[in-house]
Amino acid sequence: MNIGRIITDRRKALGLTQQALAEKLNISFQAVSKWENGMSYPDVTILPELAAVLKASIDSLLGYSSQSLTEYDKRYNGEGYYWGLSPNNLCYEIMRLKPPTKPYKVLDIGCGEGKDAVFLARNGYNVTAFDISEKGLSKAGELADSCGVKIDFFKADIRDFRLETDFDIIFSSGVFHYIPQEQRVNVIEGLKEHTASNGINIINVFVRKPFIPLPPDIEESELAADDWKSGELFMYYHDWMFHKNDEQIFDCNSSGVPHKHCMDVMIAEKY
Repeated sequence: MNIGRIITDRRKALGLTQQALAEKLNISFQAVSKWENGMSYPDVTILPELAAVLKASIDSLLGYSSQSLTEYDKRYNGEGYYWGLSPNNLCYEIMRLKPPTKPYKVLDIGCGEGKDAVFLARNGYNVTAFDISEKGLSKAGELADSCGVKIDFFKADIRDFRLETDFDIIFSSGVFHYIPQEQRVNVIEGLKEHTASNGINIINVFVRKPFIPLPPDIEESELAADDWKSGELFMYYHDWMFHKNDEQIFDCNSSGVPHKHCMDVMIAEKY
């Protein structure tokens, strides 16, 4: 059981010390230290409160909820970069709408091997990024080091991670289709709440269309995911100002086999 490492990662991601976590749980910091060092485990009766404080689910603390997404570790296991190194076109939209005249705080959700996070950091943004794939994060860290930029990378699952600090820009590409239908309101409301005034959310999500064959590299977890409907993403941001709300069908060659995707793309600003 790797619960000690998970507690450590979640605590640090939330900016909590062992003492601060202990105080929230009304226990000693030595108890937290023993959990994180693998010397003991939290009592089952404290798990619900611990999960709430760490903005996680009990399953994720026990290492269960993220298992399906570790399929990306296989994709990222090669020598090269699975998605290449060219930044997503939405990165240029970020630079157009929020040019780095000051160190805007950016959160990259589902950063993969880090190409977009590194691109933004090289252009002067203050970037925080997380992903579920340890292999992806390892390669992202190597890429950041080779480019001489500092990025706060950490492991987390969008389905149970919750923000504690505000960001000027929240960016996510190719990740939201993993969010179950029943969690979408809570996840997105959390992102909106922790977006600074006049900040932007730049998000895309795959939309399943009956006339587009399934991609050849689709995984079981993606097949099991709840489909997003056309325009659904935009509805969650109906109270923000849209800079873009498009639906696009595009060609992809990520698996080496040409195929197509349909994706809704949104850029919305908070007022």
